[in-house]
Amino acid sequence: MFPGATTDREAASYVVVGAPLDATTTFQPGTRFGPDRIRRFAETYDDYDRRTDSDFSALGVCDAGDVRPWDDVEAYLDHLAAELRSVTYDDAVPLTLGGEHTVTHAGVEAVGPDALVVCDAHLDLRDAYDGNPLSHACVTRRALDDLGVDRAVIVGARTGSEEEWERAAAADVTVVPPEDARTWIDGIDADTFKDESVYCSVDIDGLDPGFAPGTGTKEPFGLDPREARDLVRAVAPTADGFDVVEVNDRDDGQAAALAGKLLREFVRSHAAARTE
Repeated sequence: MFPGATTDREAASYVVVGAPLDATTTFQPGTRFGPDRIRRFAETYDDYDRRTDSDFSALGVCDAGDVRPWDDVEAYLDHLAAELRSVTYDDAVPLTLGGEHTVTHAGVEAVGPDALVVCDAHLDLRDAYDGNPLSHACVTRRALDDLGVDRAVIVGARTGSEEEWERAAAADVTVVPPEDARTWIDGIDADTFKDESVYCSVDIDGLDPGFAPGTGTKEPFGLDPREARDLVRAVAPTADGFDVVEVNDRDDGQAAALAGKLLREFVRSHAAARTE
């Protein structure tokens, strides 16, 4: 159970769903442990937040547990999307705990956003990786080409194949490298996503591995935790779905602790915007 959440689905404004998919991870697997690990390392966080003057436990968060994966990734994503879509039908916001980044495919399919905002070290714009179009290295490409997303903003990206950089040059992709992230985040205002629905995805490897070593494909020179926090805070008010992904068990809890905190920041900022 995510700390501060309940099992009361009917009264929920936000529903946490674990998606421990670990099928296409490269280099260092272990994302199957991500959801439980994020829950565990969020246990020490205070319920009260002074910035928003809110108790997390009073914001209507339900933890619906995990959707356990199986070998057929395409079938699993269809099932996960149906579970997340049922959350939106209840006028609640789905909050997905990964699991590899491929699970964002299901979140985007369920929410149907106009814009995808991703914090990620990698472009994830490959059409296929090792022949697999549903690899975690392809999730942003699938969102744009197959799931009807009009545009993607990839914050923190600092690596990609030649094919990916060619795709990133198209008008429907904006790449914000780490050195420009603070300026871009600070520039988010009411007009940035005006008349757009947004889905926000945080791949924990978007942060520098010095802060979040528990992830499979570490890429140095990334965002710092405050930049990721402020990105989530800025995007949350206009977002209809959120996930944090690619956390594994190969550190002392740093990545999971950040992931849990970012989820809480999303909920607090989203809820505060609703009451304005």
